[in-house]
This record gives sequence, C-alpha cells and structure tokens, in this order.
Amino acid sequence: MSELAPALGQIAALVVLLALTVPSLGRWLAHLYTSERHLGVERATYRVLRVDPDADQHWRAYALAVLGFSLVGVVVLYAFGRLQQHLPLSLGFGALPADGAWNTAVSFVTSTNWQWYSGEATLGHLMQASGLTVQNFLSAGVGMAVAAAFARGLARRGDETGDGRVGNFWADLVRTVVRVLLPIALLAALVLVVMGVVQNLSDSHLVTTLTGGHQAITGGPVASQEAIKELGTNGGGFYNANSAHPFENPTPLSDLLEVYLLLLVPFAMAWAFGLIVGDRRQGLAILAVMGVLLAVSVALLTWAEMAGPGTAPQLAGGAMEGKEQRFGTAASALFAAATTGTSTGAVNAMHDSLTAPGGGVAMVNMMLGEIAPGGVGSGLYGMLVLAVVTVFLSGLMVGRTPEYLGKKIGQQEMVLVAVYVLTTPVLVLVASAVALTAPDGLAGLQESGPHGLSEAVYAVTSASNNNGSAFGGLTSGTPFWNTLLGLCMLLGRFVPIVLVLALAGRFARQQPVPAGAGTLPTHRLLFVVLLTGVALVVVGLTYVPVLALGPIVESLS
Repeated sequence: MSELAPALGQIAALVVLLALTVPSLGRWLAHLYTSERHLGVERATYRVLRVDPDADQHWRAYALAVLGFSLVGVVVLYAFGRLQQHLPLSLGFGALPADGAWNTAVSFVTSTNWQWYSGEATLGHLMQASGLTVQNFLSAGVGMAVAAAFARGLARRGDETGDGRVGNFWADLVRTVVRVLLPIALLAALVLVVMGVVQNLSDSHLVTTLTGGHQAITGGPVASQEAIKELGTNGGGFYNANSAHPFENPTPLSDLLEVYLLLLVPFAMAWAFGLIVGDRRQGLAILAVMGVLLAVSVALLTWAEMAGPGTAPQLAGGAMEGKEQRFGTAASALFAAATTGTSTGAVNAMHDSLTAPGGGVAMVNMMLGEIAPGGVGSGLYGMLVLAVVTVFLSGLMVGRTPEYLGKKIGQQEMVLVAVYVLTTPVLVLVASAVALTAPDGLAGLQESGPHGLSEAVYAVTSASNNNGSAFGGLTSGTPFWNTLLGLCMLLGRFVPIVLVLALAGRFARQQPVPAGAGTLPTHRLLFVVLLTGVALVVVGLTYVPVLALGPIVESLS
C-alpha cells in the first residue's frame, strides 16, 4: 500500500516525541502536585477567589468545590450564548437558542466540546476566545486536579490526615493552568501559527470562487483555541470541519503536532502517578496498558480504513470518503484512534464516513471509558478504577482481602467502584433507547438500519464519555438532542468525579498494610495483562449486544 511507509514513519516520529517529553512532563506534574510552594501570580489568584490554598480539604469539600466551580462555568457560558448579540466582536451573530446555549455551556464545562453548530457561522470572536477557549483551560484543569487528588488518596498514610483529606482543589486547579496548560499551549499556538494556522481578530472577507460565486472567509483567534483544545483533550473546533479545515490544521506536520498534543498530558499523568505514590514502576504499568490499548486501536483502525470492508486500496490507498487529501487514510486513522482514545472529540476526517469496522473501533475506544490513554486526568483515574477492579478479582481468586498499593479494598470501596463502572454504560444504553424510540430522536437520524443505530449510539456514547466527536449524519441541533446530550454530558462527567473523590477519601484514611504472600504485584507484566483484559471484558460484557446490532451487522452486510 502506498500510504503504509509514511504511516509507519509518522507513528515512529510520534513515539519518539512522546518518549523524549513524557518523562520530563511527568516529573514536573509530580512536583506540581506535591509541592507546598505557590508562585506570586498564583497567590494573587487565590486572593481574588478568596480561598486558602494551604487548607487540606476533605473529599466532600473537594467535590463541592469542583461542582460549584463548574456550575458557575455553566451559568457564565450560558449567559455568553444568550447575550452574544450584545457583545463586542460578535460579527453580527445573534443569540443562541436556549437549548443550544444550554448544550454548549454544559459541553465545554464538561470538557466534551460537542458542537451542534458551525462555529464560523454561529459564534463571534469574543465567545470563541473568552468563553470556549477559557473553558478549555479550566475544564482540563479540573480533570487533572481530580486525578491528582485520587493519586494522593492512594499515596497518603491514614495517620497523616485521619479523615479522608485529599488536597486542595483551588491550588491544584490554579497550578495546573498556570504552570502546565498555559505555557505549553502558548508555545504550541506559536508553532501552529508558524505552520499556517490562522490567528487574528478579522471579520469575514468576501471572495470570488472559481465558479464565479461568492464565499465569506472567516478569520479569528484559531491557533490559540486549537492548541488548548488538543493539549487539554477537549475537542471542538473553531470551524465546522474541525481539524479537517485548512485554517485549523493546514499540513501533515501540523496534523502530527496535534496528535502529539492529544497524547502528551494523559501519558505524562500516568508517569506522574508513579512518582506521587513513591514507586515509578506503578506508573509505568498503568502507562503500558494505555499504550497497548492505543497501539491495538491504531492498528485496527488503520487496517479498517486502508484494507477493510468497503475500501478500495488498489485505487486510492484506502477508504478516502470523508477524508482530507492533505492527510490521507493512514493519518486520518491515527487521528481517529487518538481522539476517541483520549476523550478529545477533535477530528481530521468525518467519522460518519469511516468504514463499518473503523467506526466500531472508534466507538469501542469511547466505550472503554477513554483510558487509552484517556483525557487529561480522567484517563488516569478511569484506569486506576479498573486497576482496583483487577486487584479485587485477583484477591477473590486466592481467597484474601485484596489491596492496591497497600490500601485494602473492601465492600464500601467496591460499591463506589461498581457504581463508577456502571454509570456510563447506563447513560449510553438508556439514552440510546430513548433516542431510538422518541419521534424527535428518530427524526435526527440520516440513515436507517444498522448505520442509523450507529449514529445514535455514537452520539450518546460520545456525550456520556465526554468525547465530543460525532457521526456527521446525525442532525443534533434540535431541542430534543441538545437536551438529551446535555444531560448525558453533565452526568457522565460529574457522577464519576464524585465517586472517584469519595474513593480517594476512603483510601486516604487507611493505614497501608504490608504486602503478603497473596498480594498481586501491580508493577509486573502479569498485572499489565490482567488489567488490559479487565478493560476489554468490561466493555465486552456491557456493549457487545448494541455493537452487534450496529457496526458488526453493517460490516457483515
């Protein structure tokens, strides 16, 4: 295949870039979440917020801070949408409808960035920059803060806190934004500008097309939004075509940079976890599982798009429908695997045009809970919850109380874990059933049969897992879909966060117990294999029936 050699070269370059930078960023993150020192700009921020950054919060206080801060974000962004016509740099665009403003506010606060609208034809520059881009920083910071709190819960000894204290949300959030997200996003934005990504505050320009018609070309602060949307695994796009648009992603080199930004922080969070708990091998084991799952996903998606059912490799090098000629099939498959494996939702190709098995792989990536390697923060704590499940199952096999990193896993811990594991599948399956039985839900589907089912299931899976990518055939900008998907995004984000913080609090209270003869070593190859298997089995038991009715049937037909 003509594209195979460049595809392998692109993957090799990506692996080298990650190998060179993930350890350094992981060490910096571990220092960030364990240091007691505050920078001057951070102290000024705490004074404005009127919070004490040195107060060690109980997990309930930490959770309330997360929920309260996020609620304020929803209200502010909703107001932005409803009042847009009165704001500067609105470009003449009117207010968003109430259901659309609700959906957009929830979408960006939950780091989903699901978009029912065309960005260049609906939103002005001020809302794009001061509303959506700001939330890209803050929502990513929230996810990383929660992951840091969970890591602390596992690392702390019960006699240090005694009552489930897991750190300070405000310190975690501010440090994450100031010391990690802002500097890297600024550097990435400058590089993207050099590569040709648009960055200005200009109004639209009317140009004459080759056919003699006229088209309005919109500029805007694109590079600054593009950098943090990828780095923070947020997704969304300044333009409707997202990262398939040449103003957002002009060249194969910029495309590779964006995939690198998607994966950088999630892998670095796993590295930092090992350092926070005092055993780097623990972080490497988690990172290995993430890497294996991502590699399998990339391989399957590349095969599906280059040689699978419905492709024409002898003519075009693979399935080219819905893909950009600038990138080709292999680069589109790599981007699709990375974006659905990291809860990002950005796309450089239209996922509705993926082959049936390719679309199925993208759905499975999200159904895994997006742990390969997952979103910034959410990928780490999602994988750690599955690690607890793995240790619990191994403990049952040898007939002893299981423990993870010296923390016992009893009935109450497993209740929290079970509810966490079931939350997203319940949202996906219930919302899919509602959408496929309600007339307003069916009206949004472009296709009937298995592909129509896939459109609906993909949408609610994307929303419930806070991904944001979509099968383009679904007409989602209606009151029904905006409301349903908004609820999925809200519950899919914050129910798991509260459960994770509650679990962190229980672990923080415990005294570590010494490892015994029946303790499963969680830093060796056996654990990596078991954890990978648990992740796949959980998805298989939950979602195989609905996958069989959608992409599997479509592949066979």
